[in-house]
Amino acid sequence: MHPSIRLIALVLATTCALAIGDRPAIASPSLPTSGGDPTLAREVTELVGPGHPVVAAAVIDGTDVRVTAAGADINDRFEIGSISKTATGLLFAEGISRGEVQPDTTVGSLLPVLRGSPAERITLSDLATHRSGLPVQPPTADQYVRNQLAQLTGSFPYRESTANRLAQVRDYPLDAPPGTYSNVGYEVLGAALAAAASTDFDALVRERILQPLGMVGSDVLVNAEQITPRDLRGKDTTGRTVEPWIGESMAPASGVRANITDMATYASALLAGTAPGMDALVPRADLGASRIGWAWISTTTDDGREITWHDGQTSGFASYIGIDRRNGVATVLLTATGDTVVPLGEKLLAQAVSDR
Repeated sequence: MHPSIRLIALVLATTCALAIGDRPAIASPSLPTSGGDPTLAREVTELVGPGHPVVAAAVIDGTDVRVTAAGADINDRFEIGSISKTATGLLFAEGISRGEVQPDTTVGSLLPVLRGSPAERITLSDLATHRSGLPVQPPTADQYVRNQLAQLTGSFPYRESTANRLAQVRDYPLDAPPGTYSNVGYEVLGAALAAAASTDFDALVRERILQPLGMVGSDVLVNAEQITPRDLRGKDTTGRTVEPWIGESMAPASGVRANITDMATYASALLAGTAPGMDALVPRADLGASRIGWAWISTTTDDGREITWHDGQTSGFASYIGIDRRNGVATVLLTATGDTVVPLGEKLLAQAVSDR
């Protein structure tokens, strides 16, 4: 690390530690006051415990759909974090079916700004399966300072336009090992798919995913003016309210906001095989001990079940979606606390299968 960056980080840490002080404890969950399945609410609040006071869940068993919310209204919207990548993956598969792109289409052929750079020859398939060589996030001193500030103050660390991000990617090394989970890669993938369709990424998601599925309460937010009274404010694990994650460049990686009813609709369509771009769920490459398609991860559980899933986490929210197509069951778990819920989501899905 450059000495000046160490000094900046130290100053920020000292200043913010003095300013922040003690944090309030997180309250216990409360049951919903309107809408939702009260039995499922009790089950979910018991599952997540006091660490997740604002939570919503959906359980889909064939055509039987149950949704609930605790600590929030059933129509309130959560940041779903990296589950947004699954929508980008569906868009990739949909773009292939429309003849707009192919798995081996290079980003340089779609994004002129990257021509003549190391990133020029990266294929869309490489991006979608985290095999592009791009880093997890921008490898810059500026991003390091933003990340430190975000941890200390709850600010949003990824304020960048798509144009600026692509200009930065020109200088990034492609030395990340295959399977390195890359938010930057999905930012580039979303920009490339939008360019192939001659539109903006957020408009593409609305047109090809949200509207066809009837997800009328969901959206891709790219500026703060789009926040509505239905958008929850998330908290970190100390109970501090943090800044919303809203930005243009990061939208393909983490920009979707949705309520639990829409997420149940999303999971139901994926379970039934009727969602746009279903080919995205087909595994194509290794990802650690799992396999990955276009964003979607496939894992075999200890009891032999094949689960297609993804999770998400921002500063103030965490999420999980799991689909067991063989057993015809899917679940969604959303919380307004920035602490991973993957183990909890896996338990919810396993319980839904055992309850059949």
